Amino acid sequence: MTFKVTFIGAGSIGFTRGLLRDLLAVPEFHNIEIAFTDISSKNLEMVTQLCQRDILENGLRIKIEATTDRKEALRDAKYIINVVRIGGLDAFQTDIEIPLKYGVDQCVGDTLSAGGIMYGQRGIAEMLEICKDIREYAAEDCLMLNYSNPMAMITWACNKYGKVNTVGLCHGVQGGHRQIAEVLGKSKEEIDIICAGINHQTWYISVKHEGKDMTGQLLEAFETHPEFSKTEKVRIDMLRRFGYYSTESNGHLSEYLPWYRKRPEEIHQWIDLGTWINGETGGYLRVCTEGRNWFEVDFPNWMKEEPFTYKEEERSEEHGSYIIESLETGRIYRGHFNVVNNGVISNLPDDAIIEAPGYVDANGINMGLVGSLPLGCAAVCNVSISVQRLAVEAAVHGDIELLRQAMMMDPLVGAVCNPPEIWQMVDEMLVAQAQWLPQYAEQIEAAKNRLSQSNLIPTKNYEGAARLPVKTVEEMALDREAANSNAGEADKAKERPALN
Repeated sequence: MTFKVTFIGAGSIGFTRGLLRDLLAVPEFHNIEIAFTDISSKNLEMVTQLCQRDILENGLRIKIEATTDRKEALRDAKYIINVVRIGGLDAFQTDIEIPLKYGVDQCVGDTLSAGGIMYGQRGIAEMLEICKDIREYAAEDCLMLNYSNPMAMITWACNKYGKVNTVGLCHGVQGGHRQIAEVLGKSKEEIDIICAGINHQTWYISVKHEGKDMTGQLLEAFETHPEFSKTEKVRIDMLRRFGYYSTESNGHLSEYLPWYRKRPEEIHQWIDLGTWINGETGGYLRVCTEGRNWFEVDFPNWMKEEPFTYKEEERSEEHGSYIIESLETGRIYRGHFNVVNNGVISNLPDDAIIEAPGYVDANGINMGLVGSLPLGCAAVCNVSISVQRLAVEAAVHGDIELLRQAMMMDPLVGAVCNPPEIWQMVDEMLVAQAQWLPQYAEQIEAAKNRLSQSNLIPTKNYEGAARLPVKTVEEMALDREAANSNAGEADKAKERPALN
C-alpha cells in the first residue's frame, strides 16, 4: 500500500515518535509516505533525526519529508495527524498564571476553565488557516485525526468552519478502563465497557464482565482500593453522587466542575501530590516544561539509545494507527471517537462534539446509537457544551462578548470569580496572548486601554494551593529513565510512582 500521512506539529516528540511507531507496525504500511511539518525548525530537525533513525534500524526505506513549509507537507496527504500546541509553553504559562491572580487554580488548563478557553482561542484561529491549506493541497477525501486540545473545541471548529473531515482522538477512555478492571480484580480484556459523553467528561455507562453488569460494584471497589481511594477522590465523589465513573483523571476532572477547586483551603482534601495528574496546581505545565528542557539538552543521548521497534506488540493504545489500518485494510477496529453528535447521544445537542463508541472498517468510521445518557451525566456535559459552543463562536469571529460569556459560564471560573473580575481577566489574557490571537486585534487594543486605567480590581499574588517547582535538568538527570519517559510519552501520567 502507498499513501501519504502528514504530521502537523511534528516537533512534539511525545506524540510524533510514538504515533509513527504505531503506524509503521502495520506490515502493509511499510511503503507509505511520511511528511513532518512544524514552525520550529530546531524541534522538527531533532524529531526527524530520531524517527528517521528508527525507520532505518527497522529495515524500512521510507524517507521522511521534513519541512517548515506546511503547504508542501500537506500536498496529496490522505491522512493528517494534528498534534500542534499553538503558542507553545509560553502561552500555556499565561493560561495558568493569569487565572491564578483571580483565584482560578487549574491542574491542566487545556480543555475547559480559563486556560482551556484561551487555548481554544489560539488553536482555532490557527487551525482554520491549516484547514484552508488542507482543502487546497491535501487529497480530496482526506481525514484529519486531531490529538490537540481543547479536543472538542478544535474538532468542532475544524468540522463546522474548517470544512475538513476531522475526528478527535484521546486516550482517556483507555486509562479509566484499566482502572476499572484493576479495582474489579480483572484484566482489561475481561471487562467490556460502553463509554459516552464529551471528551474528558465521558461516562462508563456500561461495565460488564461475562455479560453481568458490574456498574453497581464500582463505588465500593474504588473506595477500598489502596491507591485509587487516595488519588481519585474527585472521580470517586462524582461516582458516589452521579452513579457513573468518569474517564478523566482526578486533576483534570476537578477543574471542569464548580465544586472541588473553588476554595483554596479545601483543594488538598480532593487531590494527591504523588503524581501531577492527581491535582497539582499547574501540574501539566510543569511536566511539559521539564520534558521540553530535558529533550533539548539530552537529545544526543537519545540518538545513542536503542531505537523503537516496529512490532504489533509495541503499539500503543492510541486510536490513530488502528483507524488508518481499518480504513485501508478492512480489519475491524472498535474504539471511542470524538465526532459531531448528529443524534448519537440523544440528550446532548446534535452540533456538539461527543465521545462515544464506534467501529471502523473499509467503509469508514461508523458510530453506534448510544441513546440517552443518565440525566445527571447529561447535565454535567451540557454545561460544558454551552461553554464550548460560546468559545468556538468567539474564536471564529473574534467576539469578545462571547469570550467573556464563555468564561462566565465556565463552572470553575464562575464559582470563583464575579463578573467584573472575569471581564478584567479576559482583558489580561487577550493582551498577554496577542501574538497568537489575530482575530482579536481591535479588541486587544481596547483591552490595553482598559488595563492602563487606575481603577483596576486588585488581584492576588497567588501561586495556587498545590504548586510544585519545575525540576532543573540536573535534578532530572538523577533519574534519566523517568525524565526520558516524561519527555517521550504522549500520556504523561501513564506511569505513576508508588504511594508512600
